[in-house]
Amino acid sequence: MPPLPSARGAASALVLDALRREPHVLAPLHRAPADDPIGDDDLQLALYVCYELHYRGFDGVDEGWEWEPSLLALRRDLEAEFAQALQREVPRDAGASLPAAEEMDVALRAIADADESPSLSRYLEVSGSLEQFLEFCVHRSAYQLKEADPHSWALPRIGGAPKAAMVEIQADEYGGGRPERIHAELFARAMRALGLDDAYGAYLDLIPGVTLATVNLMSLCGLHRRRRGAIVGHLALFEMTSSVPNRRYATALRRLGLGEDATAFFDEHVVADAVHENIAAVDLAGGLVRQQPELCADVLWGARALVAVEARWAAHLLDSWADGRTSLRAPLQAVAPVA
Repeated sequence: MPPLPSARGAASALVLDALRREPHVLAPLHRAPADDPIGDDDLQLALYVCYELHYRGFDGVDEGWEWEPSLLALRRDLEAEFAQALQREVPRDAGASLPAAEEMDVALRAIADADESPSLSRYLEVSGSLEQFLEFCVHRSAYQLKEADPHSWALPRIGGAPKAAMVEIQADEYGGGRPERIHAELFARAMRALGLDDAYGAYLDLIPGVTLATVNLMSLCGLHRRRRGAIVGHLALFEMTSSVPNRRYATALRRLGLGEDATAFFDEHVVADAVHENIAAVDLAGGLVRQQPELCADVLWGARALVAVEARWAAHLLDSWADGRTSLRAPLQAVAPVA
């Protein structure tokens, strides 16, 4: 389990100070709303820490905190602020006609095709430096070292054909019964090959709020049954759009002189996600809408929210690098890649 990170403001300070003690009733948090909740370091860290209690937790933190009612009430308030910001950024089209279940693959592809944000994967493939790729991996470690887990919260909340489709996708994510093929382990292997610390949560203090928001979106949708449509849409579009970027990331690593230990994670996703694309779009998303048509708008919203938060994250990295500064909260210490 990772150590607790350092606080970044009033919300995260209240949460982290409490978690260092035995479970107790928290006083309400009084703070001004964040100007930009999706990118706010304090809000996103506080929310990430609250969610992490439902994953692996933190070293030295009493496990009783996971279900402490007053902490859940605080998390509810942070979630509401985050969810309202997402709703402003990705409004639901109340009057729009919704696609039939048989057209979900086309509708999801249209969402992906409408994304005009700059391509981070293309930049890294063609001209990204080793230092920039290291930063990219540190950012992604917040999700990739728990890969599949946020989406797996949806499994007990769906049934029948879409559940079978999700299990098929997730089984590959968890290595098909082979521990060394678990995708999170493959990413840890890549981090080791790049001279990075592959310990779960090792870089949490360096990861900015705009990156934590990409993970918090998944936890928000996965942990709430009423958002099951959104987490399905998120996973479906994620699987439909990750094959090409991962090919580019693998190409970038080879251009930089790295070998199979570094590229295996990305090479695996080129193949796996190409296979998963049809399952995710037709059998998972389409299957869920066929069962529960009332979830169609939620499925599409989850896909659009994925595009929105990923675009913000990619823009943060590219803008930082264009300005000649680190995209992390502090520069990485010197590392030594292992070819």
